[in-house]
Amino acid sequence: METKLRTQSLNLYYGKFHALKHVNIQIKPQAITAIIGPSGCGKSTLLRCFNRMNELIRDVRIEGGIFLDGMDINAPGVDLTRLRRRVGMVFQRPNPFPLSIADNVSYGLRVHGAPPGTRVSEVVEQGLRATHLWDEVKDNLNSPALALSPEQQQRLCISRVIAIEPEVLLMDEPCSALDPIATGHIEELMRALAERYTIVIVTHNMQQASRVSSDSAFMLLGELIEFGPTARLFENPADRRTEDYVSGHYG
Repeated sequence: METKLRTQSLNLYYGKFHALKHVNIQIKPQAITAIIGPSGCGKSTLLRCFNRMNELIRDVRIEGGIFLDGMDINAPGVDLTRLRRRVGMVFQRPNPFPLSIADNVSYGLRVHGAPPGTRVSEVVEQGLRATHLWDEVKDNLNSPALALSPEQQQRLCISRVIAIEPEVLLMDEPCSALDPIATGHIEELMRALAERYTIVIVTHNMQQASRVSSDSAFMLLGELIEFGPTARLFENPADRRTEDYVSGHYG
């Protein structure tokens, strides 16, 4: 199986608390992988491992391997800025900067540096077109991003990430703050983006996982209980704990 991201016996500790326990997962390129499980099971912790954001938390210790295209991202000498350019992240709640719409999209170019010859206006347009936001805002690019609706703000945040041309999009419950109609729009966008990007999404919404993902990982108490094609995981799980969770017996 072709793999974009994988972990090898991954363990993570917050001080003495063992948050991830011997996690082994292989994530396919240009597909959507959902990570599901009850609150506190390690879903977001695992997601943040893929661009080393857990290092921002005090007393974190990681053991085992995390690989992007075969490269150990925790190896000495790995350029963290370059890694986070390759592996972008969209957070639970829309977090546009208090800047204009255009400046939000081009922000990453200023932080990471734009390649020679880059026309910022073209990058802004391409980023907004990728999230189907261009036609809605093209006449108001200098307007405050915070004036947009929550759904538009989330699409803007996705535009901001993909403007720097990542390879992987990490999405931590990107629809939890949105209404059902807005959620449908973001899910449709995710399916379209999966033609170009590897997407890993954390979600509490099992219906969402079944709608958008090709593979799903069920986590419980820091362990990866089961991983495989989403349809099989939901319809014929191999582990009783998975069956109990997806059938709504707990969680």
